[in-house]
Amino acid sequence: MNIVACVKQVPDTEAQIRVKADGSGIEEGGIKWVMNPYDEYGVEEALRLKEKNGGEVTVISVGPARVMETIRTALAMGADKGIHVQDAAFDGADAYTTAAALAAALKDLNPDIIFCGQRAIDDDQGQVGAVLADLLDIPHVSLITKLEFADGAIKVIRPIEGAQLLIEAKLPCLVTAQKGLNEPRYASLPGIMKAKKKPVDVKDAAALGVTPAVNMKVVKFVPPPARAAGKIVCGDDPAAKAKELARLLREEAKVI
Repeated sequence: MNIVACVKQVPDTEAQIRVKADGSGIEEGGIKWVMNPYDEYGVEEALRLKEKNGGEVTVISVGPARVMETIRTALAMGADKGIHVQDAAFDGADAYTTAAALAAALKDLNPDIIFCGQRAIDDDQGQVGAVLADLLDIPHVSLITKLEFADGAIKVIRPIEGAQLLIEAKLPCLVTAQKGLNEPRYASLPGIMKAKKKPVDVKDAAALGVTPAVNMKVVKFVPPPARAAGKIVCGDDPAAKAKELARLLREEAKVI
């Protein structure tokens, strides 16, 4: 099988995010960058599919030079090779532009199945997977929590409110992964050493034959307003404290 896992590098969930003074973006200095957590589920499922059915796993990512670290992480987990789409023209690209770059890079690869995370935890848009499937003209199944492959087709489970959907799709297709699909493995020390020698093809816009066109851009980043200090109702009389709390909720918080 020819399997592809798309990954994105995002700030660590524990990183303290600060907005630039001019609102043009976030301060990147000192931020630890990691693989998008939802993409980890996609990489893991790609590896499990290869282990059961044979084939090759290619991991692909769009981004600046630092993205190579995330690609190497996927290679250390067990992926066979990588593709790094690196071009300043793609920095800050919208979902369509990113998907177009991925589609161009995968055009000659003819993947049987493509895994994406259901969304990235930085912009939280969840659009690239669907757009990529549309550009490649293949079926797209989102938010899966179980996958089985047999006879050139996959059966997946997608949870909905109060029930589950069982969906069957013929290959080639694209699926987006979410929590519950699997438990991503850690890269072993031998895997980390092997990853250093695995091939990663670096491509820019010219090599892909793509002219980046920004269809949407973030006009300004605005940090959330600072929280006001909380109030503590003091006293020894429970009834008086309850009365004061009710007054504060009614007159100041205006929630009752």
